[in-house]
Amino acid sequence: MELTKRDALLIVDVQNDFLPGGALAVSDGDQIIPVINRIQKKFDFIVASQDFHPANHKSFAANHKNGKIGELIVWKENLQILWPTHCVQNTEGAEFHKDLDRKNWKAIIRKGVDSDVDSYSAFFDNAYQIDTGLGKYLKDHQIDRVFVCGLALDYCVRYSALDSFALEFETYLITDATRAVNMSPTDGDDALEELKKTGVKLITSDSL
Repeated sequence: MELTKRDALLIVDVQNDFLPGGALAVSDGDQIIPVINRIQKKFDFIVASQDFHPANHKSFAANHKNGKIGELIVWKENLQILWPTHCVQNTEGAEFHKDLDRKNWKAIIRKGVDSDVDSYSAFFDNAYQIDTGLGKYLKDHQIDRVFVCGLALDYCVRYSALDSFALEFETYLITDATRAVNMSPTDGDDALEELKKTGVKLITSDSL
């Protein structure tokens, strides 16, 4: 596949809390870092998203009386899964992994900054009330195609790719540069199937 200046690589949430040893670790999540570093060399335009929660974020089970990790609740009229406390602003857990090459990034898009609503996608919050500005930023730079990678496949990567496609970018998911949380064993596979049916193209890094 030939890449051009109208292509962007979107690296989703490769942060310490989502990696082995982190508060919300994705199994084998660290294995995608060498893949992402390798494919970055092929792109002229690279952006990354960063989960960046205030400590009182309502997605944290610890911020609800008797809240249990994995529990599904309604908060401010929105469905919310309760998670371990993770990616709190200005903590080590919110930082990008030290081995992730950042020298050619054009921008970092922070998300999940509103304490009342989660934000899986790098483009919008889960209630579609807050626009991160990423879509406009890409269009302002004449980007046509978005290649998505990062963590985690079944949540933030999935919703970022779906929103990219909805915003009419030709969207690709790099399947060997992502991993799933898999709270249920088939979540990652289900995400891939949904993305494929929606129109997101599934590729591997070797095809770039």
